[in-house]
Amino acid sequence: MSNPPSNVTSKPAGFEAFQLLYFSKLLGRRIRLDKTNRKNGRLTDLVFRLSEPYPEAVGILIEHGKGHPSELIPWAKVARIEDEAIFITPYETGGPYPRFIDQKGWILLNEHLMGQTILDTNGRRTEVVNDVHLLFSKGRMILVHVDISFNGFLRKWGLEGLTKAKDQLISWRYVQPLSVEDHTKDIVTLSVAREQATELPSEDLADALEVLSGDEQQAMFSALDPDKAAAVLVDAEPRAKRQLIAFLSEEKARQVLAKMSVLQIADFFSNLPHARASELMRLVPPARAARAEAIMSNADVPAATFMSEKFFAFTPETKAGDALHSLRDSAASNRYISYLYVVAGEERNLQGVVGLRELVVAPENASLGELMVSPVVTADHDCLREDLVELFAKYQFRMLPVVDAHDRLLGVVRYKDIMQGSKLGSAN
Repeated sequence: MSNPPSNVTSKPAGFEAFQLLYFSKLLGRRIRLDKTNRKNGRLTDLVFRLSEPYPEAVGILIEHGKGHPSELIPWAKVARIEDEAIFITPYETGGPYPRFIDQKGWILLNEHLMGQTILDTNGRRTEVVNDVHLLFSKGRMILVHVDISFNGFLRKWGLEGLTKAKDQLISWRYVQPLSVEDHTKDIVTLSVAREQATELPSEDLADALEVLSGDEQQAMFSALDPDKAAAVLVDAEPRAKRQLIAFLSEEKARQVLAKMSVLQIADFFSNLPHARASELMRLVPPARAARAEAIMSNADVPAATFMSEKFFAFTPETKAGDALHSLRDSAASNRYISYLYVVAGEERNLQGVVGLRELVVAPENASLGELMVSPVVTADHDCLREDLVELFAKYQFRMLPVVDAHDRLLGVVRYKDIMQGSKLGSAN
């Protein structure tokens, strides 16, 4: 892993030798015609040709707005790149450039690369591409690194001023598409052999596993610890759920099921053939199995059954900077950090809620007590699934806190889980 400085320009003797640029900073940049300075749309993607040792830019994809076709500007027509705009030479006919038509061996950075998964096939670990590092020199643009740091995530949202840690750049020499020859829009996961890689959130790992061959899929899934394997099964598509569970021994399946909530077990079993579900149900403790069967049979189930204890809670005195630092250091999935709950005392009485975006744009020394919204829309621990559906439909939140009669925070219920539960009930 290397850490060259970002957005560095070397200018010996007044000549601009090279620029190191992040794709996230080019995305959406204004395109102007050289000399006339006339506006000509915005950059919506960069098109690269997969080649050795580094992919090279072949064009800029731009859009003009609804009702106007996109154009592919050949890279040879790029005159210069400035902070406020990219300047191009006009098309020979004076009209628009031709529309984009995808070609074999081409890759679009925004569509095919940003946000996609890197698999460490040696160590069976994963990362996400949060940004792409580009080298612009003497009219040529090549792809040199992918950035897997939290900094890349912040840059995508225009919050680069909050970045403090170093970028985590992986050289493109160690990153290659699964299939260069058969690259399509449907095969966007990447493979990298690298010893030091941290695990992706489970939903991204589930997506990555789905595009691997049977042997590779089996090897990677079998290497996961029970916690991660359970999380992957929850997030995988139905077909992948059936494939993945087929790889496990009875003991490993027992360990994985023990890490899943009752609702997750019910949803998982609903995607399996009846005989296989019955076989696996024997691996679940009787009390939990009964609750799972109650959900699958659409019996009245209280909110506590759907509740997860994976959430973030802080005291009102916690500073925004400290809370953000805790989130960065955590290994939690992105879906667990939509909201931060503010609690007081050993009883963890719910005081308020802070959204993630409000947190990242707040001054570091602002307290969560100052940022929080109060009172909070909550679900009582004994309200039924139908009540939860109504609450989500009314308020459109991604999750709701569950409290007892004394407003003690017990857990959270996620919209996705309730919708899964509703589908379970309607299918039986």
